[in-house]
Amino acid sequence: MGAAVAFGLRPGQRMRTLRQMSESRSEVIQASKRKGFVAGAATAGAVAAGVLIGPVTCAFAAVPAAVLTYRWWKHRADNGIKF
Repeated sequence: MGAAVAFGLRPGQRMRTLRQMSESRSEVIQASKRKGFVAGAATAGAVAAGVLIGPVTCAFAAVPAAVLTYRWWKHRADNGIKF
C-alpha cells in the first residue's frame, strides 16, 4: 500500500492503460520528409518568382513558404526528430 500511495493511487483504484500511438515512428518520419519536401519546393518557387518576376512577387510567394517551413519545423520538434 505504501507504493500505491507514493504514486498517487488509492487502494482499489485501477491504473489507466496507455493508449496506442496513432502513428508509428516510420509514418512520422515519412510525414516529416513529405512536409520538408513541400516546404523546400515552396521556398524554391518563391525564390524563382523573385528572380523571374520581381521582389514584390517574391514577398507574396514567401509567406506560404514560411508557413509551410514553420509547420515542418514544428512537426519535427513535436515528434522529437533531430536535424
